[in-house]
Amino acid sequence: MMRLVMERRTETPISLMLISPLIAVALTLISAAIMFALLGKDPVTALSTYFLDPLSDSWGLQEVAVKATPLVLIAVGLAVCYRAKVWNIGAEGQFLFGAMAGGYIAIITHGSTQGPWLLPVMLLVGAMAGACFALIPALLRTRFGANEILTSLMLVYVAELLLDFLVRGPWRDPAGFNMPNSVVFEPEATLPLLMAGGRLNIGTPIMIVVVLGFMLLMGRTLKGFEIRLVGEAPRAARFAGFSETRLIITVFMISGALAGLAGVLEAAGTIKQLQPGLSPGYGFTAIIVAFLGRLNPIGCLFAGIFIAITFIGGENAQIMLRLPLDATRVLQGLLLFFVLTCDSLLLYRFRLLRGAAA
Repeated sequence: MMRLVMERRTETPISLMLISPLIAVALTLISAAIMFALLGKDPVTALSTYFLDPLSDSWGLQEVAVKATPLVLIAVGLAVCYRAKVWNIGAEGQFLFGAMAGGYIAIITHGSTQGPWLLPVMLLVGAMAGACFALIPALLRTRFGANEILTSLMLVYVAELLLDFLVRGPWRDPAGFNMPNSVVFEPEATLPLLMAGGRLNIGTPIMIVVVLGFMLLMGRTLKGFEIRLVGEAPRAARFAGFSETRLIITVFMISGALAGLAGVLEAAGTIKQLQPGLSPGYGFTAIIVAFLGRLNPIGCLFAGIFIAITFIGGENAQIMLRLPLDATRVLQGLLLFFVLTCDSLLLYRFRLLRGAAA
């Protein structure tokens, strides 16, 4: 009897690990071209609309930066978790919870005396709220052994429904013609623009500072070494005296804080109010960004820009080529599939073994 098994390779060249995302992107583009052809569209025109048109003018470049900012922030936090082999799938909920907490500060101060202190307080409160929301699955994992994938994912629905309830109920704008949204934030509660004629704001520089900071954290500090060691060699980490329980709580809170910060930046910088559908799925899409970026902060930056281009290109394709929005989601799903497939083939090899299964 023959059976197929996967064996971990003893050694994988660094060069292959670096080009694996490029291979995944190339396979995604080929698959996307086939998909566009099956939809009756010229593949070259469709690919150009998706990946070149967003970079052809200043407005498009600004929109790419605006879309990339939350994606990269969330992905950096997820990368920290995943490097420790802790699987936070609920960044979408932490994003929304941070947006609600920071937005609440803007709502309760609306129409009153505000000052330069307001925006920093909103950012701080949003990050803390995201961290506290992420603490729930962390404690359930460390105290009760609950699977963090399931608990963090289920909490996404809690955050979505809570936001929906608040903007349709107690936080609804009384002058908003019964629409399900909060009041529009005052200027003091919104992010200053960096350029006229677009939506690029100071959220993008904040994101770049975070990326550089976490690059130093992961590569130059004891905490970064602890995170890597627990993920790669948990027995060695325990022998070195590192606490797995404490690390799980730490990385979950870091990830939640960055997702919450991204939520406040989105609410105060792009939307300027709270409303249902605040996120187009940033928390889930950031999982693709984290893996495409090789769980590296700088890699997440470039991967986030690439995925942001697909968002803007997808919107262009809807208008110009009448392609459905689902085409963009399929493209992003294909990218994640090929990234994981390429990684699996690099880390493992298939072998046919003769004999009965154990």
